[in-house]
Amino acid sequence: MRTLYVRIIVTTMAIMIASAIIAFVGTNIYYQHYLKPENDQKVTHIAENIVAIYEENNQQIVPYLTAMTDLGYKFYLVNENGTAQSFGDPFESEEIDHAHIEAVLHGDIYHGIANYPWRPFITGFFDNELSNTIGVPIAVEGVNHALFIRPDSVQQFGEMRIFLAVMLVLTLLFSFLFVLISSRIIVNPIKKLTEATKKIATGNYRMKLDVNRRDEIGKLANDFRQMSDNLERTEEKRQEFVSNVSHEIQSPLTSIQGFSQALHEKDLSEEENVRYLDIIEKESKRLSVLSKQLLTLSFLDSEMESNEMQPLDVAEQLKEVASATQWQWREKEIAIEMNVAPTTVTGDQKLLQQVWMNIVTNAIRYTNSGGTVTLHTIDDKNVVHVIIGDTGIGIAEEDIPQLFDRFYKVDKARTRTENSTGLGLAIAKKIIDLHDGTIRIDSEIGKGSTFTVSLPKP
Repeated sequence: MRTLYVRIIVTTMAIMIASAIIAFVGTNIYYQHYLKPENDQKVTHIAENIVAIYEENNQQIVPYLTAMTDLGYKFYLVNENGTAQSFGDPFESEEIDHAHIEAVLHGDIYHGIANYPWRPFITGFFDNELSNTIGVPIAVEGVNHALFIRPDSVQQFGEMRIFLAVMLVLTLLFSFLFVLISSRIIVNPIKKLTEATKKIATGNYRMKLDVNRRDEIGKLANDFRQMSDNLERTEEKRQEFVSNVSHEIQSPLTSIQGFSQALHEKDLSEEENVRYLDIIEKESKRLSVLSKQLLTLSFLDSEMESNEMQPLDVAEQLKEVASATQWQWREKEIAIEMNVAPTTVTGDQKLLQQVWMNIVTNAIRYTNSGGTVTLHTIDDKNVVHVIIGDTGIGIAEEDIPQLFDRFYKVDKARTRTENSTGLGLAIAKKIIDLHDGTIRIDSEIGKGSTFTVSLPKP
């Protein structure tokens, strides 16, 4: 299996090679369509000047053409009898149609450069062939001759061709070297992430990723660190949750077991029997409530969409909660103040009813005798605010962020009451989240607490 490192190198090199081939073909096409006609005209003009200078000065043709080769040109001279003579570096191929030679002898100009055939992977500019020349007529001692001329690319561009070739080779070599280095730099953080993933898979969430970058990989590493931290916190909460569940279940079971054994004693009075049975009944109810709430949390954690979403009146629900808890607040001589108006939201009626019940019963539980619990609604454009306040004991500011954690107790030494499991607010928060709402707590020690639930309107 190829590693990412190998894939990057192979892909980059393939792109470089493909780019070079495409660039060469593109350059060749550009030469064939644009530069070749211009080159043909330029060489034709030079050939005509060479002939004109010769004819004006009436020189010897051999020494003249020999001298002209020093300027970077090569010549091929043919007389009427077909006798040919070459000047300068020889042509690689001296094949040319005899008809072209005859045409030049009769005064025509041969445009071999412009008419040279196109080949994709061969640039015609450097083809050292007789057919890739310019042919012009020239009179040598009164006899018509055909003079074929082309630039000597080796002489004119020899050093430049070597320079470009060396530069190209060095460019490719350094490019490949830098690809190897840069690919390793890119891949190394990914290797670290891979190793970190393996550690997380084994349950080791405490790790440090030494990746300090500001690109996409750096962002990925940062997100990975956050994920690792979140998983660590989730694992801690899970272990704490399991521990709390075990404790919450073990405590009533121990009481039930102990008092059940006590009932087997024959010398117990009737009053003791009744008291022990009452305790067993209360602990059984506590276990029942706990199991129901755990099932509710399990259902909510699955984030299943409720099929019971429908428009409902929050005010009516709050009135029902006040009526259902009447015996509790009357027993503690707590006043209930209600300022609710008909307000419609879309939600699951049973779940939202449980939210109001959990918050209101908490308010009553932690409000001293003679206190007040208020229920208030505010219709604010697209949001409905439900405000439930009390004049109870209040909550310390540092404890507020943990109030919605499962089994969280503000007073670590306080034991559960028979109706308290420490799951009520956690369930309420989960239900509100499923309804795309928010909950906020404002509290002050000794002055009471205010719970503000905001739900979107339909």
